[in-house]
Amino acid sequence: MIRRQIFAALLVVVSLALTMPCVAQQSQIEKEIRDLEDKMNASYAANDLPVYFAYYADDFTQWLPEGRTDLPQYKKQWTAFIRSGGKVESAQPSDMKIQVGPSGDTVTASYLLHVKTRSPKGEVSDENFQESDVWFKRDGTWKVVHLHYSPAPKKK
Repeated sequence: MIRRQIFAALLVVVSLALTMPCVAQQSQIEKEIRDLEDKMNASYAANDLPVYFAYYADDFTQWLPEGRTDLPQYKKQWTAFIRSGGKVESAQPSDMKIQVGPSGDTVTASYLLHVKTRSPKGEVSDENFQESDVWFKRDGTWKVVHLHYSPAPKKK
């Protein structure tokens, strides 16, 4: 009977020892992604297109309210908007939730994004969006491979 209790206790200790590094690794990955999200959104708000687009993988896709695009289309469209005099005045993420995949090389970050944008005509929009970014770690580097961006429901 005592051997069974000792064996059961050892199983508990071993299982805890095996899961602790996973929890620590997941926490570190969440911190990395939060930092990357902060930097990416700051470059978006600063209209720093070379820095902003560097966060995206070459095979990037996204869903916008206008439909699905890829990285070349997005670069062309957003660069034209900025060159025509439009700009982001501010972009503030909130309510971020990070989900790390079991292998530790895939992450989804979902959050609300409050954006103020000035059109080329000078009109300012003040909107809230729901955003989900899917990150893959490839060759040691995190890149966004997919983004879903849609208007958040208006609060009543």
